[in-house]
Amino acid sequence: MADPEETPAAAPAPEPSPAPKRRRRPAAASAAPAPEASTPAEKPAKKEASDGPRSPRRADLPPELRALLATRLRLDGQRPRFVRQAAHRYARIGRDGAWRRPRGLQSKQRRHYGYRAKIVRVGYRSPAAVRGLTPAGFRPVLVRTRGELDGLDARRDAAVIARTVGTRRRLVLEEEARRLGIRVLNPIVKEEEA
Repeated sequence: MADPEETPAAAPAPEPSPAPKRRRRPAAASAAPAPEASTPAEKPAKKEASDGPRSPRRADLPPELRALLATRLRLDGQRPRFVRQAAHRYARIGRDGAWRRPRGLQSKQRRHYGYRAKIVRVGYRSPAAVRGLTPAGFRPVLVRTRGELDGLDARRDAAVIARTVGTRRRLVLEEEARRLGIRVLNPIVKEEEA
């Protein structure tokens, strides 16, 4: 007599499906240590207030100038790319993006044919009151010495350290600017975000 467990027409058992692939965590998330309960004494000491005031993130501007900055930003998005004549044809012309006015007698770009690139015109300029300001509204001022930092208004001006200043003196200027609360637009040492 046959075993009741055996059946003559039994189908082969299905193979187990492979385990679902597990997603990896991003490297930064897996490398970060778990937060531990620490006592106030163990926390790293923050920068002392004696370092001076923090440099402002944005310039202190009246509302009219803030509105003009927003207008300038909008105009920047609408302004066309000014491409030199035949820039697509010669790499030496189109590579650096420098503008030269087309002067040819039969130049289609000079004659403003619609299918040619636009020409630089005065109507594309930004509002005069905010021309030359940084996107945050600061007026960039070139600085070479400590004495030039003293004449800056921290709420309106931002320092640009001249390229001729060496690293040693540049670090001294950056520290002095940090002490005075003046923003440096081209620092070597980045200010910690708090």
